Amino acid sequence: MKMKLLVAAAAFAALATPSLAAEFYIVQDTATKHCTIVEQKPTSKTTVVVDNGRTFTTRQEAEGAMKTVKVCESGGTVGGPVPPAPPRGGPVPPPPPR
Repeated sequence: MKMKLLVAAAAFAALATPSLAAEFYIVQDTATKHCTIVEQKPTSKTTVVVDNGRTFTTRQEAEGAMKTVKVCESGGTVGGPVPPAPPRGGPVPPPPPR
């Protein structure tokens, strides 16, 4: 009897475990065209899931895939923060030697 209970509990745990696993999505902000990785599927209309809605089991897997997604490459960055703009009005570099 205990063996049947143990087998049933193991089967239930095996079925429940995949639903508890984290899922990562590559999403793109429709206004800025900037891609990021999120853990929940977006529900707003300002972000869309790219790569045909594909989900990833680890953040590293999503980061690697984001480097190959063409819409994420078009903005010049592959995730991460946007680099700061260069300073204006700073010193002018000297001309090259002749």
